[in-house]
Amino acid sequence: MSRYGKESSLEPVKRPIILAVDDTLEHLELLAKVLEGDGYEPCLAAGGLQALEWVAKEKPDLILLDVLMPGLDGTEVCRRLKADPATRDVPVIFLTCMSDSPDIMAGFEAGAVDYVAKPFRIPELLARVRVHVELRRARQEIRTLRGILTTCAHCKRIRDEQGNWHSLESYVTGHTETRFSHGICPDCIPVYFPNFGEGVGTP
Repeated sequence: MSRYGKESSLEPVKRPIILAVDDTLEHLELLAKVLEGDGYEPCLAAGGLQALEWVAKEKPDLILLDVLMPGLDGTEVCRRLKADPATRDVPVIFLTCMSDSPDIMAGFEAGAVDYVAKPFRIPELLARVRVHVELRRARQEIRTLRGILTTCAHCKRIRDEQGNWHSLESYVTGHTETRFSHGICPDCIPVYFPNFGEGVGTP
């Protein structure tokens, strides 16, 4: 999708994608200019429904979400995003002119990770965006193994989802941040190295 919700090419976007949602065109244009200038790929939605339609097709790295919008407001949009397993991990920063703590707390309860007050202070906005984009990228790099692994009862190789067999080391290394080093345990020393230690301590 393009920054105004139209279809774009299928070329991969390397820059972090930021979806800005606001019913004021001037705010969207300012956000697009600021985000693009700081190295992000801005995509824009003029309302809550358009934002949900956009996110259903392409998941952004972060969402800047206006709270007060006609129709579907930002709080409800955030609740729906967090209720969907496909989008619940996308960080949401609220854009709000409200300073009352109950309103801010309602945003956090809906699932927002932060908020930025209007009118925008550009350095603060970019600093908050940067922090939460980096946090999300860091979480994505931490991969874990879940579920049941099919292993050979004899050689202990692991079968992947495509039916291919891999050594334990190559599978674990490819699916986690774990790296292997090698040694010999005490039980294996006499089996594989029966003469190990002979002559040690003798003149």
